[in-house]
Amino acid sequence: MSRRTIDLDDTLYQYLLDHSLREHPEQAALREATRTHPRGGMQISPEQGQFMSLLVKLIGARRTIEIGTFTGYSALTVALALPAGGKILACDISDEYTSIGKPYWQRAGVADKIELVIAPATKTLDARLAAGETGAYDFAFIDADKEGYDDYYERCLQLVRQGGLIAFDNTLWGGDVARPAKDDDTRALQALNDKLHRDERIDIAMLPIGDGLTLARKK
Repeated sequence: MSRRTIDLDDTLYQYLLDHSLREHPEQAALREATRTHPRGGMQISPEQGQFMSLLVKLIGARRTIEIGTFTGYSALTVALALPAGGKILACDISDEYTSIGKPYWQRAGVADKIELVIAPATKTLDARLAAGETGAYDFAFIDADKEGYDDYYERCLQLVRQGGLIAFDNTLWGGDVARPAKDDDTRALQALNDKLHRDERIDIAMLPIGDGLTLARKK
């Protein structure tokens, strides 16, 4: 029994992966390809991906949103968890980064589940709202520019159905959110964390997975 989350040294972390992680070969290959990328630190951890995969299955998600696709590991992970006919609306502004993941999506057999839109995410989400898709999605994952999180949240809260789930990456931000902010990204995350904690429209859990993962269930 423990009164707080256990610390993970390298040995225990490897044990966790060895006794939990179940990756498709293309997931492992894409994760390895991204590891050496100059911005490879933007990729989510494999255990976070597996947790998100389980969440998607638990809530029976069929339509999902991703804001911030990078090289495509999280999109691949969610796509593999979706049933036949499931779809991801993947929003990003970089064709360069997202093109890295496309061959892996193809080889994993899930490229048809991923609708990649290269445009500012607020524009994409506003277009879906204007098209009458309020409440049409089951799950959303927000992992993009931190100053945009609140705008993405408000739009996703409209697009996700009652009982649907919104996940936010980087909400612990290397521990910086618990200290006086020295940059705009930290200030934005601190403001978001405060807002989510008070927001009566959702049920919330902030988890020490990866760089901090906050789950918000729409009431």
